[in-house]
Amino acid sequence: MTRTLKIDFVSDVVCPWCVVGLGGLEGALARLKGEGIEAEITIRPFELNPQMVPEGENVGEHVARKYGSTPEQSAGARQMIRDRAAEVGFTMNTGPDSRIWNTFDSHRLLHWAGAVEDGGSPALQRALKGELFDAHFTRGLNLTDPTVLADAAAAAGLDRGQALAVLAEGRYAEAVRADETLWTSRGISSVPAVVIDGKYMISGGQPVEVFEQALRKIAAEGQAEI
Repeated sequence: MTRTLKIDFVSDVVCPWCVVGLGGLEGALARLKGEGIEAEITIRPFELNPQMVPEGENVGEHVARKYGSTPEQSAGARQMIRDRAAEVGFTMNTGPDSRIWNTFDSHRLLHWAGAVEDGGSPALQRALKGELFDAHFTRGLNLTDPTVLADAAAAAGLDRGQALAVLAEGRYAEAVRADETLWTSRGISSVPAVVIDGKYMISGGQPVEVFEQALRKIAAEGQAEI
């Protein structure tokens, strides 16, 4: 019998560990499919820097200001994350001149992409998440530029014109704010946070093996409750 887990993936588009975490999660699910364990994944919003100015900020300056990291420490951290991302098949081209952006508009588009009542689906939402990760970490594009966001939506299989309308008209702003408030009220203060069936949580950009072991255990516990 197939066991389908309901997974909320709470994350931000400019969070490098979220790239690693999503890749690890999906890698684990691919391994577990033969055991009858599947998942419905919903992307949930979290803003690492909700007050980020529209023009963004140099990533090195941002990390130094926020965490007190030296340029050498920042470079070492970037290399480690690049290596971890490569393990899950993702290419990161970040460097000392990369920028970090306000991501609220990205989250509005992601909400739209997953809104079934508006023609969205979990698959479209996941595809858009991947395109936004690629735009930011691989191609170094400006995530506050509506053209960049609309291009990502089109590449994910969504209607480009509708994406531009969502952005221009401020759609889903209240829904995203409410969702952000909900997850922070549940104690989430860092991402990625992988919430399974509303009662289990796996934090951080964990390797495939860690997700695989945890999901197998959770699925077994769920079967025992049936």
